[in-house]
Amino acid sequence: MIGQAVRLDAVSKTYGRGDRAVTALDNVSVMIPRGTFTAVMGPSGSGKSTFLHCAAGLDQPTSGSVKIAEQELTGMDETELTHLRRQRVGFVFQAFNLVPALTVRQNITLPLRLAGQRADRRWLEEILHRVGLTGRADHRPAQLSGGQQQRVAIARALITRPDVIFGDEPTGALDTVTAKEILTLLRGCVDEAGQTVVLVTHDPVAASYAHRVLFLADGRIVDHADNPTAEQVAERMTHLGAWA
Repeated sequence: MIGQAVRLDAVSKTYGRGDRAVTALDNVSVMIPRGTFTAVMGPSGSGKSTFLHCAAGLDQPTSGSVKIAEQELTGMDETELTHLRRQRVGFVFQAFNLVPALTVRQNITLPLRLAGQRADRRWLEEILHRVGLTGRADHRPAQLSGGQQQRVAIARALITRPDVIFGDEPTGALDTVTAKEILTLLRGCVDEAGQTVVLVTHDPVAASYAHRVLFLADGRIVDHADNPTAEQVAERMTHLGAWA
């Protein structure tokens, strides 16, 4: 049986109180298996970012349970959550969030340094090779293209051998050719290395790289599709929530 990388049980998230309360997630339950690529899609305001923040331990749900690799996040204090994120979660965002003064190698190993750990040199070299940056390890971000900088961000997400990598529109700032390279790389992390990737995106082409697409509308998971084409994703998106 394939283990679970992420599990949400009856998760709700409400911002504000009383008449001004806004429910961003409404009783969401889903299990994401290890070694899979899942895309999360929905119209603006559907709860995509809140889903990612709660699932990754960046925000606490108002109610419900969140687990990463069987570890319950609910009730953890900020110190415990920070430790969990450093050890078990990788992040790739639209903004590359690299440190300009550090080299590629130093940017990649930064999560380990923050955790007081030393990098495994062989693992670092393997990651550099996997993301196609072997010859760029001593370059600084300003010497790299946007696509190369996002490869550094992916390598940084992989260095701690996390249980799951969360991506928030990671190809949003890239041209279509470079975006395809990054998505192929992420899919390769899943198919070849057994990594788990959860990607929040508005792009049907990006979603088509996933094994499964979850469709969110008005804070709820209203549908899913397995191994869909970009056209199938785009068609389903026209019938969600406020877009319907």
